[in-house]
Amino acid sequence: MDTICVSKTINAPLSYVFKWCTDFREDDTQLTGSKSQRKILEKSQKRVIYASLYNNEKGEQKVAVDIVSLKPPRSWDLEYFGEEDDETGVYRLSSLGKSKTRLDMVFKEKWKISNPPSKAWQVQHTSDVWDKYVAALEQDYNSGK
Repeated sequence: MDTICVSKTINAPLSYVFKWCTDFREDDTQLTGSKSQRKILEKSQKRVIYASLYNNEKGEQKVAVDIVSLKPPRSWDLEYFGEEDDETGVYRLSSLGKSKTRLDMVFKEKWKISNPPSKAWQVQHTSDVWDKYVAALEQDYNSGK
């Protein structure tokens, strides 16, 4: 099992970051340029469940289900069940001042395939994806000021 840790500093207040990060939508994949498709199955104040359809590195179509437990105002947890891997994620927010927030993420990945990506690739990929989310979040925050 691989453990992946990634942190991001976000130029927006904690309450805004929590709301933005936990407002799951079917078109969120567009923020990162992903071609995967997302279908929201349940969305409440305590939980979000969605299914994803994506192509793996070989171009094979795969499906995964995500269950997100919301723990306002500072955290949420992820349970991911996929054909190639299962994953848990813990997301924690810390205020770094009036308009700055730190997001700490810890993922535990259990691969079901024989040749999984390296831990270094997983860390870099997660960081790259979250750089795109952070850029979109900060743009939304700044346009709403």
